[in-house]
Amino acid sequence: MLVALSACAVPEPDVRSSDTPFDPFEANNRNVHQFNLAVDRMLFRPAAKGYTNLVPDPIEDSFNNFAANLSEPGDAANFLFQGDLRQAGISLGRFLMNSTIGFFGLANPASDFGIPETETDFGATLAVWGFSEGAYIELPFFGPSTQRDAVGVFVDFFTNPLTFAPQRPVDNIGFYAEGVERLSARGRFSDTIDSILYESADSYAVSRLIFLQNRRFELEGNSGDTYVDPYANDSFDPYEDPYAE
Repeated sequence: MLVALSACAVPEPDVRSSDTPFDPFEANNRNVHQFNLAVDRMLFRPAAKGYTNLVPDPIEDSFNNFAANLSEPGDAANFLFQGDLRQAGISLGRFLMNSTIGFFGLANPASDFGIPETETDFGATLAVWGFSEGAYIELPFFGPSTQRDAVGVFVDFFTNPLTFAPQRPVDNIGFYAEGVERLSARGRFSDTIDSILYESADSYAVSRLIFLQNRRFELEGNSGDTYVDPYANDSFDPYEDPYAE
């Protein structure tokens, strides 16, 4: 992990000080983006629409609750690594409550009792530790990311016993639950996602813009100045390439 982080590409000072995305691997990223579009068009999109159309909303919500609950121990560990004991306690408390009186996480009584939902990952932990985000990359199947977040995805997956059981793949319940959760999100927000992926003049550039701005806002909060909501401006056009000259 440390070798991968130390090898992260570092942008030039003028790139870091501008709004231009640091994307030295753009040619390769665009090839991966086209692959992801093909997978989405042929498999993921129709499967997601079929799933949300066939499965009743209450059952779909229960599956999503179950998947979210499985991620709580990992969130608690990452908050602990970040030095945020309060949020770590909240994540652990939510997991214990939803896993017991919430029928193994199928229900969400923690939110009903006013315990706020918290979410983090190892990519955020690396940001707290001072690692830069590195270059933008698009991962096969997973989608937009950065070098730092790609390392985080790897660590979160392979260090969580709920999602990775190499001796018995059938025990990877967290992996399957996350897949169902992503299927649900793709189906429920199909119109918005389709407008970005299939109706934009340059879906790669638009996806990159939205991901980087939202991820930076998520990590920096309201104190950061890197986030600009593309939909807050009435003149924003999803059909236009935001980086066109």
